[in-house]
Amino acid sequence: MAATAEQIKKLRELTGAGVLDAKRTLEEHDGDFDKALAILKEKGMKAAAKKTERVAKQGLIETYVHAGRRLGVIVEINCETDFVAATKEFRELAHDVALQIAATNPKYVSQADVPANVVEEQKKIFADAAAAEGKPTHIIEKIVAGKLESFYKESCLLLQPFVRDDKSTVHDLIQSTVAKLQENIVVRRFSRFELGEG
Repeated sequence: MAATAEQIKKLRELTGAGVLDAKRTLEEHDGDFDKALAILKEKGMKAAAKKTERVAKQGLIETYVHAGRRLGVIVEINCETDFVAATKEFRELAHDVALQIAATNPKYVSQADVPANVVEEQKKIFADAAAAEGKPTHIIEKIVAGKLESFYKESCLLLQPFVRDDKSTVHDLIQSTVAKLQENIVVRRFSRFELGEG
């Protein structure tokens, strides 16, 4: 089945794939749009993973101030070129990340940013709580591992479910933008301010 121009255009918008790649994928799957979309997204994610080693020193600083002006966020998001930093897709990503930080109050960008002493302190808290409940030692280790995983998902921006689509994480959101824009994208740092916070 031949691919329509409308299908090709929509695939390109959703995946960042080239015209020929979108057309070829649609034709190979007899015009099945959903199947072509899934294949091109997977292809894009693999390509995005290869870009993570490239240097990202351009980008922008995004701010978000919540209604009532009692909560604000400032976040630095980097990409490889100023051209990509000026695109609508990159600006939308930066806004979405700032909104995520405002809504969920993460403490760290990624799991790698969590200090070792914080991890050890959390492990001790979880182990002590499980021991107080009378759990056996071999079960305590599993409980600590599970609770630590939950701690990371709550505290680390990239591991959090995205507030506008909880089926994907912030990392997934960034990787899909990397696949579309064909550049490495990195959340460098952020600060969240709430009126009256100590």
